[in-house]
Amino acid sequence: MSFQQNLQGGKAFGELKAQQEKVLDSLNKEFLDDPKYSTDEDLPEKLEAFKKKYMEFDLNGNGDIDIMALKRMLEKLGAAKTHLELKKMITEVTGGLGETIGYRDFVHMMLGKRSAIFKLILMYEDKAKEKEEKPAGPPAKRAIADLP
Repeated sequence: MSFQQNLQGGKAFGELKAQQEKVLDSLNKEFLDDPKYSTDEDLPEKLEAFKKKYMEFDLNGNGDIDIMALKRMLEKLGAAKTHLELKKMITEVTGGLGETIGYRDFVHMMLGKRSAIFKLILMYEDKAKEKEEKPAGPPAKRAIADLP
């Protein structure tokens, strides 16, 4: 899967992401039609979440997560890794067949039984986001006795 890179900016980037989303939707359909995953009852929701996460980290829009995108993602999560550790993570996900993580490999990793480091980090990030959500609206009234 490869996308033409256009350095025009906003509109071109939006079109590129829309095109990428169509390709990922068609790949998601393959997983939905695959009898191997038919027992996974919330598969459509999982695939939609995986697609969003993948598009978030495919920063250069070429259809793959490369070592630099993986590095930036892990740094953003506060889990910086060395170049060698990043290569090991990619090798674990791709089975040593590539230097970038394609969407199929990404979904296989996320649905699979193996606990790839990458999968654990992404799951950790989702849990952290759940905890970060603060109640909306004005803060609750507090009595003087409640103050430290």
